Amino acid sequence: MELTKQFSEQQYARALESWAWLDLAGKAPRFTSLFGDVFLESADGAWWFLDTFEGQLVRGWNSRADLTAELDTEAGQDRYLLATLAMAAYHRRGLHLDAGQIYAYAPPPIVTGSFDVDHIEVFLFVAVVNTAGQLHGQLRNHPG
Repeated sequence: MELTKQFSEQQYARALESWAWLDLAGKAPRFTSLFGDVFLESADGAWWFLDTFEGQLVRGWNSRADLTAELDTEAGQDRYLLATLAMAAYHRRGLHLDAGQIYAYAPPPIVTGSFDVDHIEVFLFVAVVNTAGQLHGQLRNHPG
């Protein structure tokens, strides 16, 4: 089972437009986890991780080789690709993804406080990531 997905430039642009409150300038989306977390490459060759659950962008790796090395480990796959949850959604729940789809929680963990596999559903990548950016932006601007 492939643990990453790639989308078109248009899909990335539409999904990430609500994340404008983060500094995405000069960073090109290259692929995502099956949950829509986005891996971006900057002009200097560094790789960034847009964590859509936490609503943060972090510089994670200095090169593609560093990124690949970490994603080749079980710990890296679980941390960045949510491999255990993706495998459970696929094998235990029988949730299969079409080209424009990712896994997401319904309702989201911020509401339930749970990352239970039974709450994972299939949604459109653009809708999930764009909505997550809107929600995190609102929470950032209006905490509490």
